[in-house]
Amino acid sequence: MEVATEIVGNRKACAVIERGTDCFAAALLIKLSREKVTVHSTELSWLMAEMDIFHVEFGSRQRFVSHRKRFNAFWYSYHLLGVVYILLLIHGTFPYFAHNWYRKTTWMYISIPLLLYIVERSVRACRSNHYAVRILKVSALPGNVCSIIMSKPQGFKYRSGQYIFLQCPTISPFEWHPFSITSAPGDDYLSVHIRTVGDQTQELKKALAEGKDLSCIVGRAKFTLLGRVNHTGQPKLLVDGPYGAPAQDYRNYDVLLLVGLGIGATPFISILRDLLSGKRKSQRLSSAHFYWVTGESGSFECFKGVMDEVAEMDHKGQIELHNYLTSVYEEGDPRSTLLTMVEALNHAKHGFDILSGTRVRTHFGRPNWREVFIKVASNHPYTTGGVFYCRMLVLAKELKKLSHELRHRTSTRFEFHEELF
Repeated sequence: MEVATEIVGNRKACAVIERGTDCFAAALLIKLSREKVTVHSTELSWLMAEMDIFHVEFGSRQRFVSHRKRFNAFWYSYHLLGVVYILLLIHGTFPYFAHNWYRKTTWMYISIPLLLYIVERSVRACRSNHYAVRILKVSALPGNVCSIIMSKPQGFKYRSGQYIFLQCPTISPFEWHPFSITSAPGDDYLSVHIRTVGDQTQELKKALAEGKDLSCIVGRAKFTLLGRVNHTGQPKLLVDGPYGAPAQDYRNYDVLLLVGLGIGATPFISILRDLLSGKRKSQRLSSAHFYWVTGESGSFECFKGVMDEVAEMDHKGQIELHNYLTSVYEEGDPRSTLLTMVEALNHAKHGFDILSGTRVRTHFGRPNWREVFIKVASNHPYTTGGVFYCRMLVLAKELKKLSHELRHRTSTRFEFHEELF
């Protein structure tokens, strides 16, 4: 089905699939009529039902997933494939299509994957009940971002860069949604940052906001001390995971280049906090360069606490932070010259940035990625550099191309990893 997900990316592909199933049905009926085979209404009904479900399922992929705003419709229509498996299993046992018992082999191909799916869902249900968490703090942040800090289940171990599945039974007892972990493995709590852009995330934010005595504040999210919070009336959350992601292998490299677009910075926040804590020192890793590119200045408020901690505690200069705001003209453009001068002067005099409110200076426009790669290669020759990118496909192609190109033109061996959502 992953192949089908990639194929159905536009209306034309979806129309081809729908037309293909119709042509298959017509060809089958013509063949049966030529061979003078009597087709009963029962098996014909099974066949048409299966094709109708395929129409709905593939259509929902094209219509809803591309916009990523109606995830619920996609989620439920996707699970119609389970009905298709059952129909295929029953369909293959009808004596009209297989008169001899030894020809009825459909169950061999259908039952095993269906059984594996049921086992996986059962394991997830059992593990999630074991990993029920308490909500410690909820913060409504700028940029439609919601921060959830939860209790850390006993025995729950993970690595920075990994993600978990969350379920809120108040919303739906069946839906599980992945979110990157933003807390460090050494922290005594779990945290995720969710951007409320789809129907499911909006419902989750609404459920959290409507909880009685729920601590919901608008402002800066810091990860220092958690105050006392009354947990009465808060919705229940279930956790499944952790699950592996490309960024979890960051300790296998000498130097890191972390690139996040918007909310795509979340998996790298956990990495920065882990490096900052120093509880698990890496013998190889010497430097990390984090580039956060966003179009909303308020987004920098989401991780202000982490950025300030890096500026205060990273005395060795192991971590470099670079914030870029794309909604302002690039530096050097006459239309942004005055703002650039004010930003630079204020940061040099007071030590903090006007737009982000952090100690990390905000640059305007988009980074020159070729110059970024060349700078990293010149500062860290004869090393292995891990390039980790998270967010959309549009920038992944450019970063992958530069990694491959400069890997052969410089002494730094760049290896590219991407995580798209």
